[in-house]
Amino acid sequence: MSGQSLLVPGELSPTRSVPGSIRRPEYVGKPAPKPYEGPEVQDSDTIERMRIAGRIAARAMEEAAKHIAPGVTTDELDRIAHEYMCDHGAYPSTLGYRGFPKSLCASINEVICHGIPDSTVLKDGDIVNLDVTAYIHGVHGDNNATYLCGDVDEESRLLVERTREALNRAIKAVKPGRQVNVIGRVIESYAKRFGYGVVRDFTGHGINSSFHSGLIIPHYDAPHATTVMRPGMTFTIEPMLTLGTHEYDMWEDGWTVVTKDRKRTAQFEHTLVVTETGAEILTLP
Repeated sequence: MSGQSLLVPGELSPTRSVPGSIRRPEYVGKPAPKPYEGPEVQDSDTIERMRIAGRIAARAMEEAAKHIAPGVTTDELDRIAHEYMCDHGAYPSTLGYRGFPKSLCASINEVICHGIPDSTVLKDGDIVNLDVTAYIHGVHGDNNATYLCGDVDEESRLLVERTREALNRAIKAVKPGRQVNVIGRVIESYAKRFGYGVVRDFTGHGINSSFHSGLIIPHYDAPHATTVMRPGMTFTIEPMLTLGTHEYDMWEDGWTVVTKDRKRTAQFEHTLVVTETGAEILTLP
């Protein structure tokens, strides 16, 4: 793997503005969101609105990813996604969520998740995860993917490729009547073939009118995760695989999560709805 130096925090740009005509999630300007008390199974109208939110999130991420290249800052990627969502009538869900200051998460190399976009400049050989969530018509759509920046070493490239495959296999395991622990069982079984760590403390989650509904989707084999999947349930699957340990440290910003051994990590995510026969991906561009 590349012997590049470890990340350090950069400088934050001013908070980006959102047009007043765009509806805000209820948590904006508050320390935390209200606890979700609604159902995990959504009606057809909610699911259709989530398709719209998911499509905008996927396209915003795709637009930002086009600009991933050596010399580009993560703040610039944030600007592109922010403007795309606002231009399409959506609010960037992360902006102001529990105080998060930006419109996407940008997690480079050893950052597992929740990296804050700033003045950090992408370098040749980096891998960078973009995590984008859009809020529109009262619902959220959440997705992420890991991208290669320039000429990336083979070990990192395979990690990214296999993490994407872990998500694909997990989605195929979604079936009504099964417990959600089958999802983590499939991911962990696949990851172990390559000696990868599977992050445990950050999980998939229920999503609908709430960014995080309270439903937990572990990415490892968790016998306690006995919730039975039912048609109409909406949640994310977002495995985080590492080249080493699943253990982590947190930066002083309270958000940026890095692998304890500082080895590289990759992640992919989709928002799904359980159907009568499997799963439909709601975050397709």
